[in-house]
Amino acid sequence: MAGPAYPLTLDLTGRRVVVVGGGPIAARRARGLVDAGADVEVIAPFVCEDVHDLVESHEIRWHEREFVVGDLVLPEPAWLVHTATGDRDVDTQVSREAEAARVWCVRADDAGASSAWTPAVARGAAGSASEGLTVAVTAGGDPRRATAVRDAVLAALDSGTLPVRRVRRNTATPVGPGAGTADGAGPASTGRVALVGGGPGAEDLITVRGRALLAAADVVVTDRLGPRGLLSTLAPDVEVVDVGKTPGNHPVTQQRINELLVHHALLGKRVVRLKGGDPFVLGRGGEEALHCLEHDIPVEVVPGVTSAVSVPAAAGIPVTHRGITASFVVASAHDGADQVLRAAADAASDATLVLLMGVTRLGETARALVDAGRRPDTPVALIERGWTPEQRTTVTTLEGAAADAERAGVRAPAVVVVGDVVSVRHRLGDLAGE
Repeated sequence: MAGPAYPLTLDLTGRRVVVVGGGPIAARRARGLVDAGADVEVIAPFVCEDVHDLVESHEIRWHEREFVVGDLVLPEPAWLVHTATGDRDVDTQVSREAEAARVWCVRADDAGASSAWTPAVARGAAGSASEGLTVAVTAGGDPRRATAVRDAVLAALDSGTLPVRRVRRNTATPVGPGAGTADGAGPASTGRVALVGGGPGAEDLITVRGRALLAAADVVVTDRLGPRGLLSTLAPDVEVVDVGKTPGNHPVTQQRINELLVHHALLGKRVVRLKGGDPFVLGRGGEEALHCLEHDIPVEVVPGVTSAVSVPAAAGIPVTHRGITASFVVASAHDGADQVLRAAADAASDATLVLLMGVTRLGETARALVDAGRRPDTPVALIERGWTPEQRTTVTTLEGAAADAERAGVRAPAVVVVGDVVSVRHRLGDLAGE
């Protein structure tokens, strides 16, 4: 190739394409051409099992013979030919006839002697955030290098670290949920809602699926917890709706949040409800999912790393530990001690209690647990802002929890751990990565 290649995507639908050769390489080429909608003819005296299967399923036609002069122009000219016979003389003959007939030719044996090349291709999977994307990689005749780059691109597509969000809608053929018109005119098909658990706060603790959906979102409805730093990676035209709540301050009601999700989905938008932790662990994700389904909005949930387990882990506290306890209970302490006592009523006496939203009424909850039979000297850990650079852990006991929390100035968001597993922290220390 004397100059740089000219990349081009071909529409082969219904067009005649010839594959010369019947081995595994020819089978792969034939399969890709069939998937592209081409009218595929294979010319070979024998074929491998994969090619034979395509013949048996009537996806391709097989001429059971050697390649002969005129095969590329009769009964009608081919648009493209792939030659992969394993015989250099035959492949050279095919490429010469292709050149004479002005048919693009891909040679499996010698890229330098080809007039066209098949790149390493990465395609966004159906149903994924990158659906509809095709990335083709060439590497100057180095297929292994091209494949390595292709695989890296595909991983980035799947993880959402590349900008995969649609910015132009196909007005002729909707591409699935969320497809609308290019200019907003006319009816848009219904969008969809994804309830994404963002994890405990660190940007790299969101799941791959959650990160990919966030990258493809048109609208993000977010809390104050979770990986808010990822919002800065979104395109400027992505609408971010902050519905964050702080203790005693709920500017956006849950009912209004539900309505926002449905409103934007009905406009054909792909909506991500980004939450801290896991959507179904004290996150009201169930309520939001039910509201969407009641309005015929497709919804999916993406689990997240719940702070109930991960924040204690960051502080070097396993919620279960051999020789100490084999169970734990997660409870909301937002409404006081009664909820906590009900949650722990049937638990083992040595079960770890993990309390979320428990700072405001910590004194009341601690007294109630002692009155219910927990030892006053039961270890307690108060872990603030887990998985952030400001993470801080205060270790105390049930009887001293309220006073020590006030003295240390403990503030939400914090996770409260009650149980003997807190003692493991003295040996482990903080375990959150930097």
